[in-house]
Amino acid sequence: MTHELGILFGAGFIYLLLLFLVAYAADSGRIPERLIRHPLVYALSLGVYATSWSYYGSVGFAQSEGYLFLTIYIGVTLAFALTPVLLQPILRLTREYQLTSLADLFAFRFRSQLAGVLVTLFMLIGTLPYIALQIRAVTESMRILTQEATPQVLAFGFCLTLILFAILFGARHVSPREKHQGLVVAIAFESLVKLLALITIGLFALFGIFSGPGELNQWLAANPQAVDSLYRPVREGPWLTLLFLAFAAAFLLPRQFHMLFAENLDPRAIRTASWAFPLYLFLINLAIPPILWAGSRAGVSLDADYFVLGITLDSGTSWLPTLAFIGGVSAASAMVIVTTVALSSMVLNHILLPWVYPYPQVNLYRWLQSSRRVIIGAIILAGYAFYVLLQQNQRLVELGLISFVAVAQFLPGIIGLLYWKRANRNGFIAGLMGGMLVWGITLLVPLLDASGFIRSEIDITTMQTITGLSKWEFSSFFSISLNLLLFVTGSLLTRQSRGERDAAGACCTESFTPLSGVVSASSTEQFTQELSLVLGWEAAEKEVQQALSDLGMSPTETRPAELRQLRERIERNLSGLIGPQLAHIIINRRLSLDTHAKTALADSMRYVEERLEESRSRLQGMTADLDNLRRYQRQILLDLPLGVCTVDREHSVVIWNLAMEVMTDLPAKDAVGVTLHRLPAPWGNLLSGFASAQDLHIHHMEVKHQGKSRWFNLHKATIPSPVPADHPVEQARTSQVMLLEDLTNLETLEAELEHSDRLASIGRLAAGVAHEIGNPVTGIASLAQNLRHEREPELIDESIEEILRQTQRISTIIQTLMNFSRSDPLGKNFHQFPLREVVDEAIRLVRLTRNGRQVECLNAAPAGLALFGDRQSLSQVLVNLFSNACDASVPGDRVELLARENGKRVIIEILDQGCGIDEQQQAFIFEPFFTTKPVGEGTGLGLAMAYKIISDHNGSIELDSQPGVGTRVIIELPKQAESIHAADTDH
Repeated sequence: MTHELGILFGAGFIYLLLLFLVAYAADSGRIPERLIRHPLVYALSLGVYATSWSYYGSVGFAQSEGYLFLTIYIGVTLAFALTPVLLQPILRLTREYQLTSLADLFAFRFRSQLAGVLVTLFMLIGTLPYIALQIRAVTESMRILTQEATPQVLAFGFCLTLILFAILFGARHVSPREKHQGLVVAIAFESLVKLLALITIGLFALFGIFSGPGELNQWLAANPQAVDSLYRPVREGPWLTLLFLAFAAAFLLPRQFHMLFAENLDPRAIRTASWAFPLYLFLINLAIPPILWAGSRAGVSLDADYFVLGITLDSGTSWLPTLAFIGGVSAASAMVIVTTVALSSMVLNHILLPWVYPYPQVNLYRWLQSSRRVIIGAIILAGYAFYVLLQQNQRLVELGLISFVAVAQFLPGIIGLLYWKRANRNGFIAGLMGGMLVWGITLLVPLLDASGFIRSEIDITTMQTITGLSKWEFSSFFSISLNLLLFVTGSLLTRQSRGERDAAGACCTESFTPLSGVVSASSTEQFTQELSLVLGWEAAEKEVQQALSDLGMSPTETRPAELRQLRERIERNLSGLIGPQLAHIIINRRLSLDTHAKTALADSMRYVEERLEESRSRLQGMTADLDNLRRYQRQILLDLPLGVCTVDREHSVVIWNLAMEVMTDLPAKDAVGVTLHRLPAPWGNLLSGFASAQDLHIHHMEVKHQGKSRWFNLHKATIPSPVPADHPVEQARTSQVMLLEDLTNLETLEAELEHSDRLASIGRLAAGVAHEIGNPVTGIASLAQNLRHEREPELIDESIEEILRQTQRISTIIQTLMNFSRSDPLGKNFHQFPLREVVDEAIRLVRLTRNGRQVECLNAAPAGLALFGDRQSLSQVLVNLFSNACDASVPGDRVELLARENGKRVIIEILDQGCGIDEQQQAFIFEPFFTTKPVGEGTGLGLAMAYKIISDHNGSIELDSQPGVGTRVIIELPKQAESIHAADTDH
């Protein structure tokens, strides 16, 4: 049964159009995002590995090499089994440094433009036979189904269609951060189509050709050579070589690298792909033996490579051969599209841009996009030219294996890149050139010679015969051996550059080395201006803004550490845009770095913290335990109710905990990395002054913040920095940890307690107040009544004067009470005042009480003696002390106050003749709520508040008492204003 050529070509075109629609639906948001990002979609997109070789050639490979055809898939399974130590590290590097291709990866690691160029050229040369294989498979399948020669124009038309699709959905974006979601979904759909087609044909072979498993077993029993031919090559063939080649191809082929790493939407999806993708390959290969045996049973006259098509021709239906053809088109088109997209990025970054870099006046993004599209078309057309030049006698598997051996040359470089820090560019380039030279002589030259394109005098066959190795073993062994030898020798005999050492640290280990140096540009505006000289203003502005957005930085950022981080981010973003080596050169020229400048400890710690946070899920064993301990101890600091601020030797903030944020209203993100003197007022002056002071403790510091007074205790400790002994100056500059204890609430509470104690005192004075005010009021009332009847001016004037005196007496009592009861919770009102006046006021208040009227209180303070302090608080102290003395005395006793100067201090003594205090009770007399009075007659706060007030005045209070003799209270206070620390409100 034959098919018309036009119908087949139309079916293929409609299928590719369907891929267009799937890709467009994904890019336009018509397919749910959760479906696009599903790990199984990612795993299916890796099915691009199964090309025409897998779809058609596996049957021919199974016929000639038996079960060795499985090595091409077992090798992939082994590679994906090593995902944690092989694929995930590469994925980390490509995502972190925005490397879009294998050439980018090697250029970044070895800091060599030549390395990128060689990888690109060798990848192009090694992949062209594979692209020619896909074109040939499609045209050959058309010839088989139509039974007529396929015009070259149809093959050319197929290539043009692929160019259109690759341009539309594989080159839509120029930045690697913008993934081609449509391409990923379309390739996943294509993988399902070819799997469905191959499984359907396998079922047809089992039930259509053999009528079920029973008849198949009977046929195999009657033809034992069919089974033996599958097992014999396994015992004799190049098993290990094919496994090795498939292992390398699993992630080094351009299409595999692109789908695995460049188009990865979610790093976690690779864990699903590590088992889902091998399962997909297993399902594809289930159909290969039944199709092979069905072709032999049906006597298909075609080459075994095309048994997939041949067994369907006699099915009696037209849809089954068409489905088989669509599956082949699907396998070929996916490979060509993804491969050319991947290669276009390599050619653009490593060949075209270094050779023809656009002028700054040109829109860089449009130029890059247009260039990439032209390169895509050129690569597909080059593959078509290679297809035309090759004769048609090469088997599909042979063309595929030639490319496999080519990409295997990059395996030593990958292993060195990930796990050998000593590897350098000289060794890599020497090894790669040596390996590719052997590959070209042993495989590419014989291929071109057999196609009549060149004439070669090299007798490779004789050399293979002498060694006793097959073609693939011979080429693989000698090319990889020479590659590895030159790679190791060249790396050991030559030195690495500084850039290579830095890149080696980033690639070989997840190092926590912080960024060092200071950028020449001091603002983001300067970043844009410098980059615009190379990128153009539009691209420079966009890249700087994008980097700021990535880092969550403000456009007004000027901190050196943040600008250093911004420079690094811009370089990474440009790496994905124009290649890592060119980006490195541009950044180093336009945004030069002072590498001798030291990195602040705050920046180092912040960098390490960020890296540890990112890698937490990968820490195991002792490392994970140490990280948990680190987190626990850090959380203690962050949650400590005391404010914690640690600074490095440059006085830059390293730690700023939650309590500091609450106290200062300054978030940690705005404080960490900032030098103390640049912190907003009043904290900058407060902390920088304390950090520079010799004092390790400052108590009761008053700070004005937002118009309100706040009180703090400040403590600090030094942390010696590990520096060389021959740098004594550096040794003297140490890190510090400062603690801030907020006393504001305690101060407010104490003020409230003082006020409460004063009110309690007023309550005790209430009866005396009533008596003291009642007498003059009664006198005033009597005089006022008499004035109604008085007519003599002298008596009237005398009565008025007496009323005024009694009124003044009442006013004095009331004013004294008001002054005494006034509350001042926000702080002390310090000023200079005469001591004798305060003592007189206190005595007047005490005389309002019952006991105060029965005891004689004497004021012997010198008239010229003055104090500096809070008059109201000191008045409260004196009232409490006189009241206690009167309460301890009996009627007729005397209480006396004496005062004298002693240098810059004033000594005040209050003596009584009362009952005295027991020696055991004297130890607790100043404790809050302790009282020697009966229950209900005292609060126990008077002496405690007196002790607190005197301490706030930088003074002292002592008690000397003997039971039955009396008590002497000794108060010592500073005389000068500067002596009182709490009065200093300028901090």
